[in-house]
Amino acid sequence: MNERGFTLIEMLIVLMVISVLLLIVIPNITKHNGMINNKGCAAFVNTVQAQVKAYEMENNKIPTIQELIDGKYIKSDKCPNGRSIQINSNGEVSESGT
Repeated sequence: MNERGFTLIEMLIVLMVISVLLLIVIPNITKHNGMINNKGCAAFVNTVQAQVKAYEMENNKIPTIQELIDGKYIKSDKCPNGRSIQINSNGEVSESGT
């Protein structure tokens, strides 16, 4: 009989190549994921800044984060990267800790 198939050595080599590729790809994916979340946070801060202005025009005062959430201007005080946002006394929105 002349059966064609993969030997154990060939299978091990293929598994080794796949493992090396995964070791190269996974760190790059996690690095890009963090960068995407940071850019998402910058966009979220801009959106909240616009909602602060809208609230200020309607109520003649600078809101707190809780007032924006209660008034349904925003749904959360958290950025995509998990950090909170804050509003200073001038009505400027920033990421906490920056």
